[in-house]
Amino acid sequence: MTTERIVGIGAGAKELATEDMTLNIGPQHPSTHGVLRLRLTLDGERISAAEPIVGYMHRGAEKLFEVRDFRQIIVLANRHDWLSAFSSELGVVLAVERMLGMEVPVRAVWVRTLLAELNRILNHLMFLGSYPLEIGAITPIFYAFRERETLQRVMEEISGGRMHYMFNRVGGLKEELPAGWTARARKAVSEVRARMGDIDDLIMGNEIFRARTRGVGVLTREQILQYGVSGPIARASGVDFDLRRDEPYLAYGDLDVRVATRTEGDCLARFECLLDQVHASLDLADACLERLAELPPGPINQRLPKVLKVPEGHTYAWTENPLGINGYYLVSRGEKTPWRLKLRSASFNNIQVLTELLPGHLVADMIAILGSMFFVVGDIDK
Repeated sequence: MTTERIVGIGAGAKELATEDMTLNIGPQHPSTHGVLRLRLTLDGERISAAEPIVGYMHRGAEKLFEVRDFRQIIVLANRHDWLSAFSSELGVVLAVERMLGMEVPVRAVWVRTLLAELNRILNHLMFLGSYPLEIGAITPIFYAFRERETLQRVMEEISGGRMHYMFNRVGGLKEELPAGWTARARKAVSEVRARMGDIDDLIMGNEIFRARTRGVGVLTREQILQYGVSGPIARASGVDFDLRRDEPYLAYGDLDVRVATRTEGDCLARFECLLDQVHASLDLADACLERLAELPPGPINQRLPKVLKVPEGHTYAWTENPLGINGYYLVSRGEKTPWRLKLRSASFNNIQVLTELLPGHLVADMIAILGSMFFVVGDIDK
């Protein structure tokens, strides 16, 4: 504990003694996106040290994986980042299929790619609406949820779920697409694209929003690389890396993946990257729908044995989830359950950089910075 003596000047002023104060933000606090705890050391209104303390939502998912078979794991894997459930399922099935040497039907590959991009848009729309809310703008969330509901309808129709879709299966997808579904999906994508301008104008044209976010919470490229930060947060600091383009999986190798980047690295740049990515994902969804229309009828999954056993060995499958890199390290001993399934979640790495990012900022700016990190607490704690 350090003590600093400040001499007041003015009528009635007297010598004051002040000390640094330790303040706990969370784990239950409206400024922390859920049960994240931040232990801050304050010098007046300015943060001098910050420590993120995680684990309040820990479920022991990796240990649960070890006592579930490869079908059952999917239902656990889509829950750590509940805003990216479909994308989180992909890592598991891709790892298992690679170990089995299994080739997935072409139609399943393109439908997976389409649904992954629709899930990405749903994730980003949530943050595009909730982030302005955290710094005082309530209206954008209503616009964002209007677009989310348009896309949620087609996702719910195909899977039966609104958050935990459980539509992936080892070898493909759960079942054939409903009749006329692709036409309804194309209409939903078109409607969202036509209305995205409302969100752009409402938020990006707001001078108060820009003043609260420009130049605040600047992350350098070196910090990004040091902490393994990924996703839109990394790309906002000039780290031009996206697995869909740089190490393609699913059908991304046949698509023109546009990656949104910025160099400023501040809260505004992170928000702009998220907004640009929605437009890019809408284009990718359209391209997938066009390709599906050209494909002949065919199977959407592979027939599996009643008891699915993965050959002995290990592999690592990683995907570009909406919040960043999501990876699964699978180790098998030839049984129906994994010997080890290690999860590398995007939010866990991304949030560690707060230790370096928050010091020097005011407490009021901490709220803007936290919101711009676009994390899900379950994705941190696993």
